[in-house]
Amino acid sequence: MSLDDDKSTVRERIWSALIEAEISTPDTRGHIPQFIGSDRAAELLATTDAWRRARTVKANPDTAQLPVRARALAEGKILYMAVPKIATIEPFYLIDPARSTLPPGQAASSSTAAHASPRVGPEHMLPIDLIVCGTVAVNREGVRLGKGAGYSDIEVALLIEDGLVTDDTLIVTTVHSLQVVDEPLPESAHDFRVDLIVTEKDIVPCQRSPRPSGVIWSSMPADKIAAIPILGSRAKNNLS
Repeated sequence: MSLDDDKSTVRERIWSALIEAEISTPDTRGHIPQFIGSDRAAELLATTDAWRRARTVKANPDTAQLPVRARALAEGKILYMAVPKIATIEPFYLIDPARSTLPPGQAASSSTAAHASPRVGPEHMLPIDLIVCGTVAVNREGVRLGKGAGYSDIEVALLIEDGLVTDDTLIVTTVHSLQVVDEPLPESAHDFRVDLIVTEKDIVPCQRSPRPSGVIWSSMPADKIAAIPILGSRAKNNLS
């Protein structure tokens, strides 16, 4: 099987396990799974020194990480949330609790941000202290599989290229314990690893590993470049 097929096999197994255990609903298949215990995972993350120190947080827009995003705003942190599918030239929502009049749980939702929060590009962003990413499966070495679209990897790569994500930036995922596997996971050159896994039960530190230095343009499919405006805007300078 190809690497993509190997990844798909793991995703299908995890989605099935979550659905069978009634941790997630059947419509989670194909998505970053919302899971019972996501509130508790957010609470545990908030006990870490890295969370307490963070002033800027970048997060994915999925429901599973809504409790983390809401807590960030409630604690006065600036939140950057990815626009779904990186579909605009300014690919992040800026949610500043000092300027928001909405309750944190509402301001942090993807649907609210789409009409209530300004979009920004990397050139107008502050350096990122902590990244929270959605995950389908992850192992204790920090290798993670998303839902298969590759958006999180592209977002992080763009922020690395612009110096907004550095070795000092902690990358975290919040997942259900059923999503943590004790086995090697397939990994591509453009995949980033997480530094910390937080479940509804515990906090799992991972050994730090080198990160991609940015977008790997030579392996970026043409249709992906065409579909993501910020990639298209940078392609001429990187594909010549």
